[in-house]
Amino acid sequence: MAQSDRIILGIDPGTIVMGYGLIHVQNNVLKPIGIGVIKLDKFDDHAVRLKKIFERTIGIIEEYKPDELAIEAPFFGKNVQSMLKLGRAQGVAIAAALSKNIPITEYSPKKIKMSITGNGNASKEQVSAMLQQILGIEKEQEYLDATDALGAALCHYYQNKAAVTGAKAYTGWKAFLTDNPSRKI
Repeated sequence: MAQSDRIILGIDPGTIVMGYGLIHVQNNVLKPIGIGVIKLDKFDDHAVRLKKIFERTIGIIEEYKPDELAIEAPFFGKNVQSMLKLGRAQGVAIAAALSKNIPITEYSPKKIKMSITGNGNASKEQVSAMLQQILGIEKEQEYLDATDALGAALCHYYQNKAAVTGAKAYTGWKAFLTDNPSRKI
């Protein structure tokens, strides 16, 4: 697909619940085409959870045929064991995409939140609310991990839009609003 026609898969990795979301970009028109979660809490063995993440990620890739993967990076937490497990989940999802020759881009949670809401410290609920407005997704989502994943995909689109369209890149909302005063609410 050309850059003006592509599918972006976003993943919010997790070992209990992993979110995924896909957007189709066609001539800079965005359309959500899939969103959901992979529930892993029924598996006690961490290795089995990782296997399921790999298998489901491959299944999503085979079903939707994404051109790119945007994945949320693990954030530094106080619990080293949790961070290690989250990093493994992310690595398995990345390995699944790489096995299908899909390019990967990793974004920090703050970068995704800033890209979607203009606030790097936004809550999951705020990210979900903005995605409802931007993409017209349904209000009630079973898990916010799915909308976080969709946020990763949309963040990837925003980060690459300037390179594809030649549009000006902004360092934040203040810079954007300075150049676009009519966009203020």
